Amino acid sequence: MTSPSSKAQEARESLAARLREIRLDAGITGRELAVRCGWSESKSSRIEHAKTPPSDADIKAWCKACGTPGNADDLIAANRQADSMYVQWKRLQRTGLRRLQESGVPLYEQTQQFHVYCSNVVPGFFQTPGYATALLTSIARFRGTPDDVSDAVTARVNRSHVIREGDHRFAVLVEESVLRYRIGSAETMAAQLGHLLSVMALPSISLGIIPFTAPRQAWPLETFTIFDGQRVHVETLSAAIKETQPSDVALYLKAFGNLAEVAFYGSTARTLITSAINALG
Repeated sequence: MTSPSSKAQEARESLAARLREIRLDAGITGRELAVRCGWSESKSSRIEHAKTPPSDADIKAWCKACGTPGNADDLIAANRQADSMYVQWKRLQRTGLRRLQESGVPLYEQTQQFHVYCSNVVPGFFQTPGYATALLTSIARFRGTPDDVSDAVTARVNRSHVIREGDHRFAVLVEESVLRYRIGSAETMAAQLGHLLSVMALPSISLGIIPFTAPRQAWPLETFTIFDGQRVHVETLSAAIKETQPSDVALYLKAFGNLAEVAFYGSTARTLITSAINALG
C-alpha cells in the first residue's frame, strides 16, 4: 500500500507535470518562461521537476506567461492540497486526542453550510458524552495515544455548540448501519439514538437515514464532511485527507446528492431510529 507521504509526493509531481504541459502547450522554453516571469531559468526547472514547491504567485505568473490564467485557481488548490492532503492520524494524535478536537473549532465556527456523510459512526457534533467516550477510548487504545479521553470528550461536546448557535446549516446523511453498530453499551447506544431523535427537530439540521434496502446510485463511501462547498475532509483508517481542488470538491458534492436522493427523512427516518432503539432490547 502506498504511504500517505508517498501519495503527497505523487500529488506534487503531478502538479509539476501539469505545469510543464502548460508550458509545452504554449510553445515556449523554460528560459523564455523564466524571462516572462522575471526569475531564473533554474527556478523553472526546479518547479517542473518537483524539487521546489511553487507559491501561489509563482503559479499565477506561470499560467499568465503561458497564456492560460484560467488554470491558476485549480493549480493553486492542488498545490495547497499536496502539503496537507494526507496527514497520518499518528501524527495528528501524537499528543493525544484533545488538541485534535480543539483544532477543528475555528473551521466549524466559520462554516455556514455543512454537508456530512457518515457510514461508520454517528457524526461527531451529534455524539453524546457516553458515545464519544466509548468511541474515543477505542481509538486511543488502537492508536496507542496518550490517554486524554476525558478532556477530548469535553472538547468534542463543546465543539458541538455550532448546531445550536450561530448561522450554521447542516445537511447530514447517515447509513442505517450506523444506527446498529454497537459503540459502547446498550444503554449508551439507546441514549445516543434518542439524542439523534431530538437533534432532528432543530431548524438548522436536515438528517437523512439511508436504509439498508435503498437502491444505490452511489455505493457506501468513507465518512466525509464538506465545508461551504469549498473543502472536503475524508477520514480513512490511516490518515485524514483534505480535498480543496474545486473539481474534487464537486465530485463529493455530486456523491452527496446521489446519496441524499435515496435517504429517508422526517417521520420515516424517525421510524428507522426508533426501530434501532427497540432492537437494543
